[in-house]
Amino acid sequence: MREAAVLLTSRVVVCLLLSVSQAARQGQDIRCGACRALVDEMEWAISQIDPKKMTQTGSFRINPDGSQSIREVPLARSEGNLLELMETVCERMGDYGESTDSSTDRKSYIRIRSRSAEAMDLSEATLDSRVTGSLKFACETTVEQHEDEVIEFFAHETENVKDKLCSKRTDLCDHALKMPHDEL
Repeated sequence: MREAAVLLTSRVVVCLLLSVSQAARQGQDIRCGACRALVDEMEWAISQIDPKKMTQTGSFRINPDGSQSIREVPLARSEGNLLELMETVCERMGDYGESTDSSTDRKSYIRIRSRSAEAMDLSEATLDSRVTGSLKFACETTVEQHEDEVIEFFAHETENVKDKLCSKRTDLCDHALKMPHDEL
């Protein structure tokens, strides 16, 4: 009888460890997915701004020599514009659905609503309000905790922002370097 109890207890412990491990992986999947969706949405919003539009940054104070430290930068990648975009970017997480890789059982998040009203293939996506709510919360947390990094990358970087920001700088994606690179 005692052996049966020990065997049952060890099975319960193994099941608990597996469920804790799976929950941790799901949490990482949603944080990684939110970061990658955040990058997609920021890149798209930046691409919608006329690249010829400029804005002045710097100090408007007059230096002792009579000059000012003002410079013109593209509006799309200015700190003020990026801050403004970050205020609303997480609202668009409702446009994403969940997709599961059958070989690894990892979750990824894909756009389910087209920006141009064209039909989209949704056969790989699961639509769930709990998922979009979790994705939005993870996005808001990412913006709050990594605001400086997001601004830094979008103000200067233009290539592989997903990998550089989500994997290397913030460590939100441990597996993202193995994920396919999607286009805007």
